[in-house]
Amino acid sequence: MEILAVVLLAGLVSGYLVLAGCDIGLGMLMPYVARTGAERRRAVSAMAPYFLGSEVWLLGTVGVAMGLFPVLKAEVITGRWPVFVALLAGWLFRDAGLWMRGRMRTGAGRAVCDVWIVGGSWTLALSLGLVVGGLLGGGSLLSPFAIACALTAVALFALRGAAFGAERLVPAAAAEPMHRQSPSPAPDGVAAGGGGAVPGRLPGGGASGSGAGGARTASGVPAAVIGHTAAPGSMPTESAVSADTAARATRPLARAALAAALLAAAASPLPGGVAAERPLAAAATALVVLGALAATSGLTGPRLSRHTSAAALASVPLLIAAAVNLPVAPVPDGIAVLFYSAVAPLVPFMVLGQIWLYRMVRRPAPASGFFG
Repeated sequence: MEILAVVLLAGLVSGYLVLAGCDIGLGMLMPYVARTGAERRRAVSAMAPYFLGSEVWLLGTVGVAMGLFPVLKAEVITGRWPVFVALLAGWLFRDAGLWMRGRMRTGAGRAVCDVWIVGGSWTLALSLGLVVGGLLGGGSLLSPFAIACALTAVALFALRGAAFGAERLVPAAAAEPMHRQSPSPAPDGVAAGGGGAVPGRLPGGGASGSGAGGARTASGVPAAVIGHTAAPGSMPTESAVSADTAARATRPLARAALAAALLAAAASPLPGGVAAERPLAAAATALVVLGALAATSGLTGPRLSRHTSAAALASVPLLIAAAVNLPVAPVPDGIAVLFYSAVAPLVPFMVLGQIWLYRMVRRPAPASGFFG
């Protein structure tokens, strides 16, 4: 029963990190990938479903921890309360910025919300990294190993946000040509070189599909869409600069995360390093993280980053569960039956919701919305 509880808790934390990594990471990168007001609105609209969905997994994690691990919460928080205070503050400010930005009527108000989103996202990433380092290192938060873990977590979240932005920040006008092998034929009455915009073609007659030889950027968006300005009297084409900037950042971020992870591995024998109860299991799980980052560091990194960044983040709680003996107190049978009978019907819905949100990554975010 204890093993089932540990697996359930690790699975919930993994689900939370995979989803939360999207909005936390993109929030960290907002000053880099979203330079204009329109780009920032699109970035916030892209984050909205994910920060709401990830908090469902966070609530499930807290419920499992309180119901099945009554000793764990005290063990995790004791000695680390400054980090958890910073984590809570970053979470509240980040969420406040996301909720309030669309209600602001002035540029100054939106700028304040942007600062909250970016600062809160960085605080969340650093705090979660220090918590991971403290758990793996036996409690020390300022050891070289814990600091290296915090740097690794920051790079992992940023990588996840870049992979997310490369997919979600693609303009809706470019989404259909991106997923099609060849352009559709022009309708009757529209010449190949005419000024009409048709599916699969850019204004001016240039084919946007890869089957027509159109050049593409790192994010897979037709190069001609980047910064394209429509002719007078026609609908303006949305810029794909944000998506391409995010896609180009995936490889450098993967290399930075890989370097930080190797630095953490080198610091593990030092005082405050890894206190692994099962070193072989911990090493095997760590190799999954390193392998995912190494794969993203290569030439195909931007294409693989959506999956490899998710695998790397999902492996972190599994690494903790494999390396550290969590303080699991025996749960009375009556409480266990009551808990699992209440939770079991919800698990399929949570899994389906996770899959649905994960597949949504490939859909372009709206240019604006309730949160933008």
